[in-house]
Parts: sequence; C-alpha cells; structure tokens
Amino acid sequence: MTAPDRGTLIRLLGGHAPSRLACVGESAHPSASPEVSARWLTLERADGARIRACLTGPAGPWADRPAVLYIHAHGGKYDIGADELMAGRPALIDPPYGQALAGAGIVALCLDLPCFGSRATEPESGAAKRHLWAGTTLFGEMLDDLAGGLDLLAGWPGVDPARIGAFGLSMGATLTFWLAALDPRLRCLAHLCCFADLGELVRLDGHDRHGLYMMVPGLLPALRTGAIAGLAAPRPQFAAMGAADPLTPPTAIDIAIADTRAAYAAAGAKDAFETLVDPATGHVETPEMRAAVLRFFARCL
Repeated sequence: MTAPDRGTLIRLLGGHAPSRLACVGESAHPSASPEVSARWLTLERADGARIRACLTGPAGPWADRPAVLYIHAHGGKYDIGADELMAGRPALIDPPYGQALAGAGIVALCLDLPCFGSRATEPESGAAKRHLWAGTTLFGEMLDDLAGGLDLLAGWPGVDPARIGAFGLSMGATLTFWLAALDPRLRCLAHLCCFADLGELVRLDGHDRHGLYMMVPGLLPALRTGAIAGLAAPRPQFAAMGAADPLTPPTAIDIAIADTRAAYAAAGAKDAFETLVDPATGHVETPEMRAAVLRFFARCL
C-alpha cells in the first residue's frame, strides 16, 4: 500500500478536474411548497453536455445559507438520478432529504450523474468501457461533475461558500468520501450504507454487487477504503451502515473504520470521525441514521 494522498487518487482515476458548469435554464419543481423552495436547473458542461440538477432550500430569500451537495444513489434505478432529492427512493425514509434539509435551513443541490436521470441515454456498461479504453474512469467523470457542482453551489446567490457539506447513500456515499478526499472545500461530510474495505469484500466474494461505475484500476494495491475516507481529516465526517447489509459485512466495516480512525487520530482530530453501525439493518436508512445526519449537519454547518 502506498501512503494515502490525493495525487494517488487522481492518478488512479485517470485525472481529475472539476467540470465547468454554467446554469443555462431554471424551471419550477412540482414538489415545491410554501415551506420548501425547489427548482430544476439545466446545467451545461464546457463540452456542451447538458446536466439536469435539482436545487432546494427553505422558502423565501436566502442569505449566507449553509448548503449540502447531495449525491444520489444507484440501486439499479437509472431513471431516478436527481429526482431522489425531492422524491426519495425505497432505501430512504420519508420525508425526502430536499424537504428535511430545507426544514433545517439548508440549501441542497443534486446533479444527474452520468447514466442516470436525464443522462440515462448512455448505459453504465458502455460508459465504463468508453472510459477504460481511454485510460480514464466513469467514477472519475462522476467526481469531475460533482466538483463542478460544488463550484456552482459555492457561487450560488445566498449560499455561504465556507459552509458546504456533502451527503450520499450507497453509490452517493462512496462518491461523498472520495470527493471529500479530493476537494478540501467541503466543510464536512455524511454518508450512509456503503462504507466497507473493498479488499475484504473481495475476500468474502461480495464485490460483484457493486456496479461498473466503481471500477478504478489498480485501486486495491494502492489504497484501502478507510485510507481514502481518512484524507478528509480533520474535517468532520459521519458514516452509518448496517451490518446485515451484504455491501457492508461486519469485518469489512471494522477494517474501514479502523483505517479512518487512524487517519483522524494522526491528524489530531480523532473525535471528528463519527460512526453508527446498526447490527440488524441492511442496505437502508433508519430513523436513527436520519436523526444523526440532521444533527451532524446542524452542528457542523
């Protein structure tokens, strides 16, 4: 294993540069209410690609609001994408996070990632192969777009750029701690249901449940999951998962948590990494997890 650093991640991804995103359109979201502001955004990447995004927050004028870059899950539901922010998904409890965060006074932005939502015209397998043949990764494209989304969110009127966190479940969880490892602008991060040592997952023959989006060549010999998440230190990080989830078996959870705790201790911030492991829960959010996430953001943002 090499010593964990951002340069190693960037090399493995085949490069990393935030996508340059411009907002070229806005429209009302049907789930907006007198309490929750919600709108669809049309973003344009420098290469001309169009990306749908959902922006939510408390109703009324915004001034110096904290914000969360919300990263949607996979779940084999390619049609959902950014809809997750206001419509939720089966693995998440009600209300959807767009409503819950707005109720806490927090703005949220969620982008359709490649192969999802409005971008589901290209299948995941095709996108992954296209990247791998070019020496890049689909995971890297997702992270580039998310970093561009962070740029956009930091410059949005009424958002405090010094108080932006990130959140995701499942695929969104993995992208959350990778993005935090790459981008020091994130003040804090919280993620659910996808924190496990990948080497141990391979040993247990549980790795094939992950999608092709997550294939980063040469990752296992270079860095363990916990070391990547540890690159977020000393910034506050909250991780929750169920020990009955086949994507997060107990021994794989233990290795990831131990590695991340070691990184935070080395950074002099051992109390800034918090975990919640439910021994009876599978690949779903629980009310206890939701309450812990909202407390975390209230405290850290």
